[in-house]
Amino acid sequence: MLVNKHFNAKNLFEFTGHHFIWLTIWMTSVTIGYQYTGLEKYEIPWLPLSIIATAVAFYVGFKNNSAYDRMWEARKIWGAIVNSSRAWGSAVKSFVDSNYSDEDITDEQLFQIKKKLIYRHIGWLYALRSQLLIITPWEHASQGFLVSSKAKRYKEFFGLGLVKDEITETELHLFLPEEEYERMINYKNTATQIIDQQSQDLAELRSKNLINDFRHIKLQEILNDFYDHQGKCERIKKFPLPRQYGSIGAIFVGIFIFLLPFGMVSEFAKLGEYGIWASIPFTVLVGWIYIVMEIVGDYTENPFEGLANDVPMLSLCRVIENDLREMLGETKLPEDIKAKNGVLM
Repeated sequence: MLVNKHFNAKNLFEFTGHHFIWLTIWMTSVTIGYQYTGLEKYEIPWLPLSIIATAVAFYVGFKNNSAYDRMWEARKIWGAIVNSSRAWGSAVKSFVDSNYSDEDITDEQLFQIKKKLIYRHIGWLYALRSQLLIITPWEHASQGFLVSSKAKRYKEFFGLGLVKDEITETELHLFLPEEEYERMINYKNTATQIIDQQSQDLAELRSKNLINDFRHIKLQEILNDFYDHQGKCERIKKFPLPRQYGSIGAIFVGIFIFLLPFGMVSEFAKLGEYGIWASIPFTVLVGWIYIVMEIVGDYTENPFEGLANDVPMLSLCRVIENDLREMLGETKLPEDIKAKNGVLM
């Protein structure tokens, strides 16, 4: 998540500056051809070109709105995970007791039961985050060499534990018992099986009368909420923005930029002897604006790929972890995740 209020010139150039190179080459080539090789016979009237520009702008705008909806829905889901996690910690802390049990349960044993349930949930958070960071075929890290290498550099520059995800592996090991950790990491969907293990433990607590029927149902309802939140995240992760929208927008922008100098050069030629050369910077600027509109949507549509525009899952996991550990009375807590280079991961 970008946390600075504005892009500065350096950020903007790092993100899109390389496009100025090929845009300048193309616009200059057409201008030279128009001036010296008789290319003026291929000039395009401005009216049809402006109609194409308007159509492309509407199409790219629709794509960007759809991409933003995906990103905002992802953020709302993680907001719900925060709320449900706090409810889980509070309910476990209050509901698990020995008032109705025939067994002799000490306060320390009760505390360890509560700690196990809460710690396992923290493990679920990191496991879910790790699964959502698995690269899909349509994300940038899966594309051609230049795009994928750039995406990996961004992860290293902005993020923590996002390339090999060492942080999740370390954190998950801390919150699951050793034998349980070895079993869980071998499942195809570790996060799902962690919630199932929570449910099995609740059933065992009910059999020992450490929770009654009402409390059992309420705790299970919260676990069901976690399944619901996880499923919504997986829907966004595993179902891309339909490629007919995600890909064709870039094609339309490319067609418009190809045609653009054939219309702009003739218009600027009307300004006089040197007007034609003034068309180059203006044409490059117009083309660059359309490219930026396309890129913004392209880098927003996948909110779980570990780049700068993503939902800050690592930060949210740490916030929830500290909230739940404080409920257990712990005081030695890990530091909150800090923004790095203007990005909070």
